[in-house]
Amino acid sequence: MNKRNTQQRRHLIVSQLQQQGELSVEQLADHFKTSEVTIRKDLTVLEQAGLLLRVYGGAVPVPQDFVSESSLQQVSTRKIAIAKAAAGLIKDHYRIIIDSGRTTAALLPELSIKRGLVVMTNSLAVANALRELENEPTLLMTGGTWDPQSEAFQGQLAEQVLRAYDFDQLFIGADSIDLDRGTTTYNELYSLSRVMADVAREVIVMLESDKLGRKIHNLELPWSKVKVLVTDQGLSVADAKKIEQQGVTVIRVAA
Repeated sequence: MNKRNTQQRRHLIVSQLQQQGELSVEQLADHFKTSEVTIRKDLTVLEQAGLLLRVYGGAVPVPQDFVSESSLQQVSTRKIAIAKAAAGLIKDHYRIIIDSGRTTAALLPELSIKRGLVVMTNSLAVANALRELENEPTLLMTGGTWDPQSEAFQGQLAEQVLRAYDFDQLFIGADSIDLDRGTTTYNELYSLSRVMADVAREVIVMLESDKLGRKIHNLELPWSKVKVLVTDQGLSVADAKKIEQQGVTVIRVAA
């Protein structure tokens, strides 16, 4: 299958898993007339995006016990829609940063059709998924001190590495947003996020609307640092206009 159809193949893999419950690498390779190596790459990327679980020799759907308030399909659809819109902002040969997080991880399958990307990340999960992409973007890691809470590298070393580069875009999530102040986080270690924003020309925040309204004191990025907010239509038109008054472009996707 042509590389341009990678996204379609991966979408079909998720659909088939939801219908059949479990599929082997061999079955998928035969069905899509591609190599088992390619299928393993697909499964790795989809697992990082939270769309399936790898098992020995194949994959299974994410158990319903892992899903809290909404169904897996609803959550997955929302993340994928946000990721597609965010990926539409990336041009070939861009230098980008992808921060750790499940919503930003959903961006990874969308990068498979981009050419000549240079990607910096502080997340091992993101790095491993990038290594599996067929177009093989250039991968940079921040290094630093491992933080189990954010499951990413943090600290002064990571900040020093970031400051040695300049980037076109930063893709980052948030635990919530404050309509007046900006993005907020539960994590006390948010200084790296600010350095990421400092070294990028554009900051794109990716946020699912069900995170809105949380009262969190830690301000991660003020609106003055954010160029675009990509979310779903759970964000009201009135709230979107309020954020846009801060100079932020708001993209509300249907999901």
